[in-house]
Amino acid sequence: MAAGAGAVEGRTLHLRAAGVSLVVDVPATSVPVVVHWGADLGDLSARHLADLVTAGRTARANNDLDEPQPVRLLPEASWGWSGRPGLSGHRAGAAWSSRFVPTAVEVEEGSAGGRLLVECADDVAGLRLGIELELLPSGLLRHRATLTNAGSDTYELADLALSLPVPEVTTEVFDLAGRWAKERIPQRRPLTFGSHVRENRRGRTGPDAPLVLAVGTAGFGFRQGEVWAQHTAFSGNHRSVVERLNNGSTTLSGGELLLPGEVRLAAGESYRTPWVFGAWSDRGLDGIAARFHEHLRSRPHHPSSPRPVVVNTWEAVYFDLDLDKLLELARAAAEVGAERYVLDDGWFRHRRSDDAGLGDWYVDEGVWPQGLHPLVDGVRALGLQFGLWVEPEMVNPDSDLARAHPDWILRGGDRLPLPSRQQQVLDLGNPDAFSHVLERLDAILSEYEISYLKWDHNRDLVEAGSGPVRAPGVHEQTLAVYRLFDELRRRHPGVEIESCSSGGLRIDLEVLEHTDRVWASDCIDPLERQDIQRWTMQLLPPELIGSHVGASPSHTTHRSSDLSFRAGTALFASFGIETDLTRLSADDREELARWVSLYKDVRGLLHTGTLVRADDVDPSFRVHGTVATDGSDALFAVVQTGTPDGSVPGRVRLPGLLPQVEYEVTAQEPGHDPAVRGGRDLPWLVSGVRLTGRALGAVGVVAPAMQPQQLLLLRVRRV
Repeated sequence: MAAGAGAVEGRTLHLRAAGVSLVVDVPATSVPVVVHWGADLGDLSARHLADLVTAGRTARANNDLDEPQPVRLLPEASWGWSGRPGLSGHRAGAAWSSRFVPTAVEVEEGSAGGRLLVECADDVAGLRLGIELELLPSGLLRHRATLTNAGSDTYELADLALSLPVPEVTTEVFDLAGRWAKERIPQRRPLTFGSHVRENRRGRTGPDAPLVLAVGTAGFGFRQGEVWAQHTAFSGNHRSVVERLNNGSTTLSGGELLLPGEVRLAAGESYRTPWVFGAWSDRGLDGIAARFHEHLRSRPHHPSSPRPVVVNTWEAVYFDLDLDKLLELARAAAEVGAERYVLDDGWFRHRRSDDAGLGDWYVDEGVWPQGLHPLVDGVRALGLQFGLWVEPEMVNPDSDLARAHPDWILRGGDRLPLPSRQQQVLDLGNPDAFSHVLERLDAILSEYEISYLKWDHNRDLVEAGSGPVRAPGVHEQTLAVYRLFDELRRRHPGVEIESCSSGGLRIDLEVLEHTDRVWASDCIDPLERQDIQRWTMQLLPPELIGSHVGASPSHTTHRSSDLSFRAGTALFASFGIETDLTRLSADDREELARWVSLYKDVRGLLHTGTLVRADDVDPSFRVHGTVATDGSDALFAVVQTGTPDGSVPGRVRLPGLLPQVEYEVTAQEPGHDPAVRGGRDLPWLVSGVRLTGRALGAVGVVAPAMQPQQLLLLRVRRV
């Protein structure tokens, strides 16, 4: 139902979805207050809701405000808030403290979730504030705010972020850090008084972005504990914060991190924050991941066709782009069962290495006298889709484009920013630069039958000044990139785009509104990928995460590994191959073909089922898998990453199965034969075993004594 706008009377709302309740009090005199966000409270009458608000009011403390104040969605200093303010800005030194009052409320309630829109005004400061709060059918909560300058002179905005309260039972903070080729390293600390602030100032999401910032009860893990988490859906500078004040209140907040002077609102202009997503679970981090995965899979534009087996040329040939060699590689790809062939870097003008040519998006006539047609036609004749690598936001100073338009390069003033990978960043906020890049990409996609763009972004935005005065430009650059994605997809709706940014650096929910998958890391060493993929899946389902079978030894770490470990690791994502197939032995090609066949058989399960991860007991051991939504089928990987302390492993628990259902557990070929220490004396691995889901989750099966960097696949089917 919807309530009409007009004079606002105080009211309390209750939205419910997927086991989550959101209770919001909308006073007549201030922005809304979240009374409860967490476990489903069931049906509550108006009296119950009023009593819930009353039951949450705190007593007055010594040396505090005469009347205690709740935590509001937009914390304001005018209400005595002593933590980080929700709004920071000023109008030539005035209007720096706000007090917003609701002017209109609209509620959209459904059988699963609902949406709250609240319009507020501060006539003294000359500001209008719109708040959107939505409980999605997946149980995810998301919010954003819009600030409008209702005054006659400029308002300079420094920060705008809504805050969600979490209860006092939270005692630990969890998030992710990392670096290039080792992204998403988990870290945990006690939740103490003060602020845990994660700021990203790289101009792109970054390898050290928190991805998901979570707080929870003591010792929460994958399968147990109560957890509240948030994700800031923005690909530029952003901030995520958990803050606990000395009165015990704890809040999660996030939003865009604005550079000085980046948003200056003239009269009538508005600024809208990115969406910030919140998730609650009483089933640990797996419960949080399940809500994000369900939401992403429910989008109308979520990839619906089976995720194809990709062969990428980069680690096979690098810049050595010989047509005969590339066609030989394509034939080998088709023989092992690949479905998509991607030509990586080096195909355009002046690009014989990574220090020249970026920006010159024309097929190099010296290398390709007939254009890319012989390669594209040859690849497609083999039944493979054709994909192409691009890096449109970047430019090498050694390029025709940079020499012709030096003013199109983002810079803080007369000097160029410090170089990184011998490249600079194009100012896509400049309409001429934007139009040029769009025209060149459109021309390439129009000339060739291209189904896929691997869209790279290989440097941070340092001193990203835009326009004649070189004002901070990360905000506009980020929005311009989104527009570029969208316009290309509008003109070429059949083309999929992968977000690849120095590997796995630009990964967030907003870039996935404009692209179709992400590249998790430039490191495809399977040992590193085990953890990179494990934690990337805290936010994204596996079908959105590219993972390739690389060479041994690895090109990034020089670590050697068996083909079964490399392929078994890539299996649990969007599977691909990135090695010179023409140099593989006949036996290795045959084994790889078996893994490709298995992927095609199980991708329907892996890309629709529920992610499960067992809580670790031995740090050298991992257990993860996917369970079908109806509980009828599951595939687990039992992974030995290092040398264990004990000589004989214990039981492996297989979580997430239906408790009362009987299952048969068998080793899944070709991941059935890992290298082991000692003999192969586990009868159940030979004949299989039948147990209930409850027994498999609580007791499990004894694991083989595997050597380091080995994995065993287990298929679990309902009897």
